Amino acid sequence: MTVLGAAWHWLADPAHWQGTDGIGYRLLQHLVLTVVCLVVSCVIALPVALVLGHLGRGGALAVNISNVGRAVPTFAVLVLLLLTPIGTWGEGPTVVALVLFAVPPLLTNAYVGMREVDRSVVRAARGMGMTGRQMLFRVELPLALPLVLNGVRIAAVQLVATATLAALAGGGGLGRIITAGFNLASTPQVVAGAVLVAGFALLVEGVFEAVERLAPSRTGSSR
Repeated sequence: MTVLGAAWHWLADPAHWQGTDGIGYRLLQHLVLTVVCLVVSCVIALPVALVLGHLGRGGALAVNISNVGRAVPTFAVLVLLLLTPIGTWGEGPTVVALVLFAVPPLLTNAYVGMREVDRSVVRAARGMGMTGRQMLFRVELPLALPLVLNGVRIAAVQLVATATLAALAGGGGLGRIITAGFNLASTPQVVAGAVLVAGFALLVEGVFEAVERLAPSRTGSSR
């Protein structure tokens, strides 16, 4: 039997889907961790990006600073956090490391989306007597929405893939299936865990692609 065949056999075994170590429970943990980190990242990055994009000042500096985090491996950040008092907060180190990893694409895409809004439309809105708040939420944000959603999609898919590191810090998620496979020297289980993570990431990608298609396009919004 090939490795892929053995992995498929492992996935098809009902016993591996039950209990707190089963696929169903680990998948739920992975989903919760991803959603929590994505929400926290959006709360941090999007308001900053939208305001700076609206004002047109300081955005480039903020984007460059946030992109510095991309040069530091998430695993290295996780290890360093485990050595600090944050390491005693349960899932705290994992959440902090993943949030730092997800902020750059959110901040960059939202800021670029705001700055690429047609300036003539903004000037027309200002000439109509709109306040800054009205221009932000009724003109600029709807036109920038496709790029904002694209940033959220990128961050979500990256979080799904990177959340497997939670297992290295004693957390849950699909990464526990992979690490357990290494501990048991079970190549089929390791491959099965990798397939589950890849499949979950593709599913998230598909969901966000559908959402982006439903969002109003720039052209439609301009008209």
